[in-house]
Amino acid sequence: MDPYTAAFDASTDAWEAAAEAFEKAEAAPDQAERVGEVDVGETPAEVIYSENKLDLLRYDAKAAGITPENDHETPILIVYALINRPYILDLQPDRSVVRRLLEGGFDVYLIDWGEPSQLDASLTLSDYVDRYIDNCVDATREDAGVDSINLLGYCMGGTMSTMYTALHEEKVKNLGMMAAGLCFAGNGGVLELWGGEEHFDPGTIAETFGTVPAEFFEVGFDLMDPVQNTVSKYVRLYDNVEDDDFVENFARMETWLADSIDMSGATYEQFIEKIYQENALYKNDLHLGEKHVDVRGIETPILQLVAEYDHLVPPAASKPFNDVVASDDTEVMEVSAGHIGMSVSSRAHETLWPDVRDWFAERDTHGTDLEAIQGVGPAYAERLREAGIGTTEELAEADATALGDDTGVAEDRVAEWIDRAIDLTA
Repeated sequence: MDPYTAAFDASTDAWEAAAEAFEKAEAAPDQAERVGEVDVGETPAEVIYSENKLDLLRYDAKAAGITPENDHETPILIVYALINRPYILDLQPDRSVVRRLLEGGFDVYLIDWGEPSQLDASLTLSDYVDRYIDNCVDATREDAGVDSINLLGYCMGGTMSTMYTALHEEKVKNLGMMAAGLCFAGNGGVLELWGGEEHFDPGTIAETFGTVPAEFFEVGFDLMDPVQNTVSKYVRLYDNVEDDDFVENFARMETWLADSIDMSGATYEQFIEKIYQENALYKNDLHLGEKHVDVRGIETPILQLVAEYDHLVPPAASKPFNDVVASDDTEVMEVSAGHIGMSVSSRAHETLWPDVRDWFAERDTHGTDLEAIQGVGPAYAERLREAGIGTTEELAEADATALGDDTGVAEDRVAEWIDRAIDLTA
């Protein structure tokens, strides 16, 4: 290459880089102001129930300017995790899980746990699952005027929703779980490795802090991918500082990431020891107080949402659970995203959430349809119809022994269906 040409090209490149840097520097003050003014969690909602630090929200489709496509009878109650704030599910209008569900014609409720104080350090999983969630489910049922609801749990909220369903299945029509940690036998990713009993004693953390501070979780999550979480994302912000949409999206995510909350030490200790270290939920060996959390007996339809690039709760820590429950109506939907991306990425909102709405809609039964019976999903309903049972009224009058023989279903399970049909038609 001609040395003069090379020198000239290098000089040109340097001037262009300097000009670009100058333009970005000019844009920075305006974008800093934009970052400071960004809004999150804008969908209008009303608090319909409160207890201790938690609020139960009911979202208002009409006030949000949403005209639903349908009108479904069974509401969806979202159970979020005990860390971070739940507005990640309502981050911005075009990437709001709450809005997607409202648009599909579902009444949407959500538990905002609030932030525990040191007075809450002794709260256990039993308190959260068998008291707080149960009270919120009852408040939702009463507000919506229904006997059972749909649960949709995210991350730790999905794990707790599974426990709740095992304990109170009669109140749960369908169970949806997003990136729920359920199976930990060497396939649970970085958190399972870090939380292994040979490396980590959660009891010491709980005893030291009382309520585990939010900063403890923030540092841990940053260390899962330190280059991305502390360097790369800021390089991308610099590269896109003149793109208003990019800057606003970045600011919303950073607002949420910095808005972590503390966690009850007793619940933290119990969750790490029982769910991660002992794999007690998957092994069907978990007890909350005196109650056995019999997940193997769950007959409710189950939908699992998993993210291909989830390093926090990889698909292998969720999917095997569907194989050990009693339900014959289970499904897994996988999206090409990460743990957070499954709720906020454009790909998830284009490809995943329409399917999620359809799944719940298909199971939104009315009147005396067989699938109104707790534990009777589409497959069992088809067996009953093939045996000549087409309505709950007919099921209520059936003989358990004969119907068990005709359907190939255990007699005791059929007897439970008949009892529930009698209750519905009484």
